[in-house]
Amino acid sequence: MTERVTETAPTPARDLREALRVGAGGIAGGLLALVLLAAGVALVGAWHLTQGTSGIGPADLLSHLLGRESTSDVAAVGEVLTASRLPRLLAGIAVGIALGCAGALLQSVSRNALASPDTLAVTAGSYFALTLVAALSLAVPLWASSGIAVLGGLLAAAGVLALAGGAGTSTTRLILAGSAVAMALQSGTSLLLILFEAETTGLYAWGSGSLAQLNLTASLRALPVIGAVLLLALVLSRRLDVLGLGDDAAASLGVPVRSTRVLAVLAAVLLTATAVTVAGPIAFVGLGAPVLARLLGARVRALNRHLLLIPASGLIGALVVLLADAVVRQVLGPQGATSVPTGIPTALLGAVIIVLMARNLPDTGAAGRPPSARTALRSLRRFVVVLVVCAAALVAVALLGLLAGSLWLRLGDVILWLQGEAPSLVARALGERAPRMSAAVVAGAALALAGSVVQSTVRNPLAEPGLLGITAGAGLGAVIVVTALGGGRAPMIVVAVLGGVATFVLIALLAWRGGLAPERFVLVGIGAGYGISALTTFLLLQANAWDTPRLLTWLSGTTYGRTAADVLPVLVVLVVVMPVMLGLHRELDLLAIDEDSPRILGVRLERTRVLVLGLAAVLAAISVIAVGVVGFVGLVAPHLARALVGGRHLRTIPVAMLLGGVLVGVADALGRSLIAPAQVPAGLMVALIGAPYFVWLLWRSRV
Repeated sequence: MTERVTETAPTPARDLREALRVGAGGIAGGLLALVLLAAGVALVGAWHLTQGTSGIGPADLLSHLLGRESTSDVAAVGEVLTASRLPRLLAGIAVGIALGCAGALLQSVSRNALASPDTLAVTAGSYFALTLVAALSLAVPLWASSGIAVLGGLLAAAGVLALAGGAGTSTTRLILAGSAVAMALQSGTSLLLILFEAETTGLYAWGSGSLAQLNLTASLRALPVIGAVLLLALVLSRRLDVLGLGDDAAASLGVPVRSTRVLAVLAAVLLTATAVTVAGPIAFVGLGAPVLARLLGARVRALNRHLLLIPASGLIGALVVLLADAVVRQVLGPQGATSVPTGIPTALLGAVIIVLMARNLPDTGAAGRPPSARTALRSLRRFVVVLVVCAAALVAVALLGLLAGSLWLRLGDVILWLQGEAPSLVARALGERAPRMSAAVVAGAALALAGSVVQSTVRNPLAEPGLLGITAGAGLGAVIVVTALGGGRAPMIVVAVLGGVATFVLIALLAWRGGLAPERFVLVGIGAGYGISALTTFLLLQANAWDTPRLLTWLSGTTYGRTAADVLPVLVVLVVVMPVMLGLHRELDLLAIDEDSPRILGVRLERTRVLVLGLAAVLAAISVIAVGVVGFVGLVAPHLARALVGGRHLRTIPVAMLLGGVLVGVADALGRSLIAPAQVPAGLMVALIGAPYFVWLLWRSRV
């Protein structure tokens, strides 16, 4: 028996030979696949060339190629080709190849099929760096812009990999780390777009990805860089093949693991940054193209080798970008398509891919709990003291919200206002600030309550309603009302709530496979959130250009212009839902342990999970009316509460709600005061306050 085991025991060399065993026929099949993909790019590119606003169609182009026009016609067609259509075509090809190859490299290095320039925050880092340069009014040449984008993307990717615990980390952990860093960078970018509106004009639309080009210069400068980096990637292809066996196996076969990983990540960042400088951040091509190439590799085994996989991913990326752009131009017409950035349809495609992949993921259990989530039981005395201190802090923050602003008031002014004897200027200021402060406190408490139960129910301490796409769905519903129905308060409330709840229902249905597995629910929620965000961006770009900064501010989270009518619905829902959640504290405690304990003790697992998540979705959705789309509150407040009073929900829920109110209240007061009379949206301030804690949390919880 021992001899038989020894004979059949796998070795790294045997695994490698098995993985890379492709005969001459297989290599020929792989090359044929590349030729067919290149032919597809050529065909779609030819179709793409026939589209445009000038009215020059296929017959005119064919006549031009055959030299049959008059001199004036030749000049007209040639000018259109060189000034508009060829630059757009070459930009699509360059960006698609760059992002497709970058995604393939990142997925191979991380051994994670959900890794991409988007999910590793490379795109967000490059976009933030370029927006910062524009906001500072620094005039830089194209090559310097590329260097700035590379630096931003490299720092973002390095931060994500460090926070996630390395390139070989679990799927959920890597995606959560990348999404969190991307959210923080996007918040910074949104802040720059709002505060430096004149300097960053047009960057919001560009931030969704656009193939519009002034000339051939950008593409012609990018193609040599892409070619050189692609050559480096092909040189690394053999190492990447071996690296797929695992770090230990690769090292035993003589592959320098660390240098290979560093070179591959650097190459991916260079490709992504080059794509961003040419066409802006085009979402999900870096995810979808390599995934499609690997699916094709299931039929053509030679494509599993990186020597063919990398160029195949690049060709598929170019095909996806050109096809998405051509289809939109065909459906909406060349003129109508000018207002739809290419990144929107590609983002929708990528969202579908990540959801489908998440649905097929095996159940691997919840993500590892960070140290702050593994808290011991605290004494009742400690709980009472913490509760009193948090309540006092909330009162202090509420008072700060009344006093702070472009005009700082005194406590006596508040007393006079309460007595109805305040001067008109003071009364007007407090009449505006009181509803804003109330909206911040109430919505913060609602988001914290939603985050507490979401984290426990999906057993993932890094989850929260914003990360799961619920608030994105509510925001989409509200934007639909603003852009299509004029923004009435009543329809906004109804549609926002319906949007958030509908998003939850959609995520739950997509994640359901004999049950609501926590890990799958998280990943499906992330994918749905990206898709919904793309739709929201589309609606914003279709709205009145003068309304875009206002809508962007609202989507960044703001209490500006809130009245008591905006606070009341959130307060009513909170008052109704809070006792229900406190009554379910025993079930929530059991759900946070594992799948078996609730069943053993008689808890109807799936029904309870759906009920709790549904109520959390309503809370997150209704909070949008008071403060817009705010993230991080549902993440930070529950963790702080567990660290202070332990893990029992009967104690953590009230403390988390108080902390959530404090956090959003402080963010709102600071946003109204730091750069007065200008204001920073409360949601961006929350992100700036919460991001450092999130970074610390991920750093402490590395495996």
